[in-house]
Amino acid sequence: MAEAYKKGAIEGGAEVKEIIIADLQFNPNLSGGYQSRTELEPDLLEAWEKIQWADHLVWVHPVWWGGLPAIMKGFIDRLFLPGMAFKYRENSIWWDKLLTGKTAHIITTMDQPGWYYRLAYGRPSINQLKKSTLEFCGVKPVKVTTIGIIKTSDDTKRKQWLDQVYKLGIKLV
Repeated sequence: MAEAYKKGAIEGGAEVKEIIIADLQFNPNLSGGYQSRTELEPDLLEAWEKIQWADHLVWVHPVWWGGLPAIMKGFIDRLFLPGMAFKYRENSIWWDKLLTGKTAHIITTMDQPGWYYRLAYGRPSINQLKKSTLEFCGVKPVKVTTIGIIKTSDDTKRKQWLDQVYKLGIKLV
């Protein structure tokens, strides 16, 4: 999916910098919470530079147990920190959104129809990433594309999904 989107975006004229979270070397555990900052590993520093550079962020992930894959959650926990992605205001419950001006697209795969994921479960992974992370930090709008049912799909259906995601990449610019 990510490759199809990337190919479409490049063919559509976008400049693309890719982060493959699974390939990064970092500790996903925010062991000190926000109280004691853990130094960012080189891969996270490079990823943060790419996030700051980008006008548009694309998140491609499977839904696992209704949520985000653990490594993706760890990536967010380690990078989307106070002072980097948002900043709490002194003596206030409010915060400043430090990623304002960016847009995003979430493309998520699942073993159920997207409508069922929404109605039965309230789409927790999408809400977490879209509302509680990206929009919290100022990224807006955040579009969502759900792809599924993966486990019962055939080659023809998978090709249709790849074509759909490719076209989303082309329309990016």
